[in-house]
Parts: sequence; C-alpha cells; structure tokens
Amino acid sequence: MKKIIKEYILITIGLALVAVGFYFFLVPNNLAVGGVSGLAMIINLYVPALSIGAIMIVLNLILFVIGFIFIGSSFGVKTIYSSLGLSGMIWILEKTCPMSGSITNDLFLELIFGILIGAVGLGMVFNQNASTGGTDIIAKILYKYFHLDIGKALLLSDFLVTILAGIAFGPKIGMYALLGVIINGFTIDAVIAGMNICKKVEVVSSRGEEIKRYIIEELGRGATLYTAKGAYTNEEKEVITTVLGKKEFIKLKIYIKEIDKKAFIITYNVHEILGEGFKDINE
Repeated sequence: MKKIIKEYILITIGLALVAVGFYFFLVPNNLAVGGVSGLAMIINLYVPALSIGAIMIVLNLILFVIGFIFIGSSFGVKTIYSSLGLSGMIWILEKTCPMSGSITNDLFLELIFGILIGAVGLGMVFNQNASTGGTDIIAKILYKYFHLDIGKALLLSDFLVTILAGIAFGPKIGMYALLGVIINGFTIDAVIAGMNICKKVEVVSSRGEEIKRYIIEELGRGATLYTAKGAYTNEEKEVITTVLGKKEFIKLKIYIKEIDKKAFIITYNVHEILGEGFKDINE
C-alpha cells in the first residue's frame, strides 16, 4: 500500500509540473510541441468552440483502448488517473490564472522553460509506469516492444504533430515546436536515468565479515563474493560486490569509514537494475 501511495504522489507532482510548463509557457505562444495536447491546440485553432481540454479527452479515450490492449490494465489505470489529473489541473489553471498573452514575449526563452519543466514532470510520470495519455501511450508501446528509449520513441510519435503545427501556426512556430520535441525527448531520458541511478559497490577490507553482515542485516541487500589476487603483493583477498540505492550507499560508506579507514572501495553508477529488491523485470 505504501508503494502505491508513493507512486501516485510522484505521479501527481509530475502532472503538476507538466501542467505548469504547458499552460504558462507553451499555450500562450502556440507551441504545439507534440502530444495530444499539441494536437488539441491545433484543432482548437480551427474549431474554437471546442476547448483544448475537451479535445484532449476525446483523443485520449481512443488511445486508452490501444494502451489497454498492448500494455495492460495496470498501466491503463495509472494513465487514466494521469490524463484526467492533467486535464483537471489545466482546467483549474484556466479558471484561476487566466492568461492574456505571453509572460515575457520571448518565444525561445519560454519554449526552453516550458519544455524543461514539463519534461521533468513527464520523466517522473513515466518512471512510475504511467503516462499522461496521448502519444505517450504510443511511446510506451514502442519502448515495450522495440526497446526504444522512451524519450526517442516520444520524439518519433510527436514528429507528425510538429509538422501540423507548422502548417497551422506558420513555419517559425513549427520549427520551434520541433526543437521543443527534440529537447523534450532527451530531457525525459536524462530525468528517468537520474531517478533510477543505483550504486554498484566493490569493497576490499580486512573487516569483510562485519561489512557483509551490515549489508545483509542492516541494509537488507545481498552481496556477491569474489577472490582476487593483488598484482603488487600477490596476496589473495576477498572482494565484496553489492548494488545499493544512493542513500544505502552513503550509510555503507559511513559504516566502513568507522571500522576500517584503510578499506578499498570502488563505485559505479548503474542506471537500471532489474530483479528482486529493485525494479520488476516485467515492467
């Protein structure tokens, strides 16, 4: 239950960031940077009677069916929550903070801020195996079946929308929108990688038994043991290898420092760990 609550809290924070980036920076400048939201902006230009939110709901319903078929029901539930949550947040912003125009009148500056804020939010949502709906669902399908990075998959699925934006709002806006899609894709991948970073740790110490016990009993992690021979001394020593979260690594480093100041520690940044105690290999 705690895990589920944490997932939905992170999704909600991510949605808030996406809504802020989209509403305050992209919409006032007609920057349709892909997605159902961008497509809704284009349709709204030609059919002003239909609100952006209403168009998004209709388009998302169609893609929800596709998502349930190809990705599964758990993803669909989170995506429905995310899509409705994002639409609701944008609707609230429209009612409480009506925008009469651009904040700075600097198209490039607002593109960068809108994309970066929204991409961080999308990265948080994607990292919880959810989506804000729309072309995000297509990106998830490409990720699942073709192992394409989510950011790059999103870039492909949004390319058509940027072409339509160029036709609807002019080539200048279209080129800015395409630039925004590219930045968005790479930023999402960077955010997801950063959130999933773990530490692979190798330890050589004369207090190996105590360190192993601390890793297993206090940190609740496993470890693998190797026997290695030093090139200079020709002495055989035991190498303890484990994978830890960032907070767990800090605890281990403090513990080793307290009991063996001569310990030898090597660390590696690992961007994805699948299996028991980490991310489900089926996700």
